[in-house]
Amino acid sequence: MPSTASMTAVRMNDRRLMARALELARRGLYTTHPNPRVGCVLVRDGEVVGEGYHQYAGGPHAEVVALAQAGERARSATAYVTLEPCAHHGRTPPCAEALIAAGVARVVAAQEDPNPRVRGQGLQRLRAAGISVHCGLLESEAEALNPGFLRCMRGGLPWVRVKMAASLDGRTALADGSSQWITGLPARQDVQRWRARSQAVLTGIGTVCRDDPRLDLRPELWPEGDFPQGRVLQRIVLDSDYRTPLTARLLQQGGADSCCIVGGPLNAAAQALQQARVSILAGDARPQPRRVLELLAQRGLHEILIEAGPRLAGSFIAAGVVDELVLYQAPTLLGSQALPLFDLAVATMSEQLRWQIIDQRQVGDDLRSILRRAA
Repeated sequence: MPSTASMTAVRMNDRRLMARALELARRGLYTTHPNPRVGCVLVRDGEVVGEGYHQYAGGPHAEVVALAQAGERARSATAYVTLEPCAHHGRTPPCAEALIAAGVARVVAAQEDPNPRVRGQGLQRLRAAGISVHCGLLESEAEALNPGFLRCMRGGLPWVRVKMAASLDGRTALADGSSQWITGLPARQDVQRWRARSQAVLTGIGTVCRDDPRLDLRPELWPEGDFPQGRVLQRIVLDSDYRTPLTARLLQQGGADSCCIVGGPLNAAAQALQQARVSILAGDARPQPRRVLELLAQRGLHEILIEAGPRLAGSFIAAGVVDELVLYQAPTLLGSQALPLFDLAVATMSEQLRWQIIDQRQVGDDLRSILRRAA
């Protein structure tokens, strides 16, 4: 029977190797949409014989990349993978079958895949083939890699972040709408990463008409060689009456076909936008936040970043569908006449909406706080 010391050493080694698999998975942070970010490490006799991560949808999965690198050395190896190996035929063959065919002896998975097409079937298939399986190592760290994918698979809604930039006194723009730039260049560069890890940026027609934003990924704001080439960012505009001008910059940057307008019943303006290759989701005259997110989830959009004014951002927060706030605060004061951070109808202290700070750090001269809804 193994000693307590030897068992502890095995567990520590397993954690170290799973941490490496998670590190590999993070390399696909900006490119795997709509697939989850997954990493895999193959180890035999204490030696890493193969590593891989899923880079883009339709490309080889992490396990297949690692197995190709390992070749015959995969036989009798242990596979550390950040998500349960798939058991179904999608764009690629099942990874569980690939591991079995390679003769892997043990599989350590960080978490079960909640996708109904997989959900335990990959692990079950491995066990049926005589492979030792352990699931749950560094599960919370693996969860943090794929919040949108996991949320959609479990509940049908995307993971929603609201990004806002404000002054110390919680103001986002002057009374005339002027807001460029409250925060500095490092904060704007940081926002690019949040955009890139999201599948879509959502805004409102008020912001489009007032600011004419691009809401795109800009190579000049990335370190040289770090820009996710070929990445197309979807832009979503809530525009009930289809007032988005055909000259809007977000229709020009990345192509009109990368923009979707969620609006009311179709009208002549909507038809003109469709002719310009803009995607239209027509529905209620005033679509509600939860319904908007349901529609986006049905389109395979799992991670949404809201960049909008206080009214639209406040409406999504009030609807209880925002998971995370990314707040940049500049060391400046804009005064009481400037626009507020959120437009929320809170009348009493018992109605306040409490959030928990999970991360806070300096970004240039500005302070970035990441908050999640308090339990």
